[in-house]
Amino acid sequence: MTEVVEAGQPNPPHSVAEFADAARAVIPTAAWDFVSGGSGAELSVAANRRAFDTLYVAPRMLRDVSHVSTAARLVGTEASLPVAIAPMAYHGLAHPQGEAATARAAKTAGVPFTVAMLSGTPVERIAESGADLWFQLYWLRDRGATADLVSRAEAAGCRALMLTVDVPRLGRRLKDHHNGFALPSDVYAAHFRGEAATGAQRTSATGSAVATHTTEMFDPSLAWSDLAWLRERTRLPLVVKGILTREDALQAARSGVDALVVSNHGGRQLDGAVPALTVLPEIRDAVGDTVDVLVDGGVRSGTDVLKALARGADGVLLGRPVLYGLAVGGESGVEAVLSLLREELETDLALSGCRTAGEAAGLTTYEINASSSTRTASW
Repeated sequence: MTEVVEAGQPNPPHSVAEFADAARAVIPTAAWDFVSGGSGAELSVAANRRAFDTLYVAPRMLRDVSHVSTAARLVGTEASLPVAIAPMAYHGLAHPQGEAATARAAKTAGVPFTVAMLSGTPVERIAESGADLWFQLYWLRDRGATADLVSRAEAAGCRALMLTVDVPRLGRRLKDHHNGFALPSDVYAAHFRGEAATGAQRTSATGSAVATHTTEMFDPSLAWSDLAWLRERTRLPLVVKGILTREDALQAARSGVDALVVSNHGGRQLDGAVPALTVLPEIRDAVGDTVDVLVDGGVRSGTDVLKALARGADGVLLGRPVLYGLAVGGESGVEAVLSLLREELETDLALSGCRTAGEAAGLTTYEINASSSTRTASW
């Protein structure tokens, strides 16, 4: 595993949980709550983890796993792992080098990096890393600003557009409200100017400057018909993120998207929203191979990646663990997290009888808790 140079620890973290503990020690409390917290009572945050913790895989034997490959193709992008870095705002809260450091680590690891619309570093500078970039959009009240971002993403060499559709308004993130959370003066939305860039730095009467800023910028009228407008303005593959039902997955496929992300926004939107891993098989069954299907929410290990693949995902988006690594060791910390996932996934593929990441789709899974056991056949 890549050494976490900046951590200064004689025994560096050997699990994402250890990275999280180390990150919590160096990130200020209010910023930690913003990065790690969820909405409401954080029921969905807990449920995301429980979905992975109660899912078990039946390994296959005598399959000759002397050579194992973790490589994958995600939304037309070749990757060394079936993993892409999820869109997350304001990496500068975790480390001064922010998104630039994360992108360099993604380049080294050979995985796509999704540039958040609310990135603290502009896409043009992030592109200097040479990483394979995807670009995330929220639907803005200013349609011209949305079109401008699409053009900038294309000009910077991004390889896909990811429209996040589950934020017509921000979920009630109570920790942020209690903390009166606002961005520090050196962290702002770098793709915008004026109040659009610095609005989340203002102290808000609602308690969360980020929530107020989001309300001002995001357009809650987004509808399926708007995808045609976006599709007309780009030749890039289009990914829709935030799907949790079979019906919406089918509608997305009919709307001409190239991929979808099954996601409850990491438990940060509707508290009580079903975990993505739980509904993943029915969504995969609905769309078949017509679109790529990714999943996020609660991924904390290579074993979780294996479980997601077995449930029918083509790959996962990795969120909070990336910021934990960034906080602990900057670029080398993110490299260490991604290296850890690679080691875990390669080992788990071999132990489950899979020579490639794609073969994990043939595994049988079981949902097991204290009172029941349910067999789920491969999709």
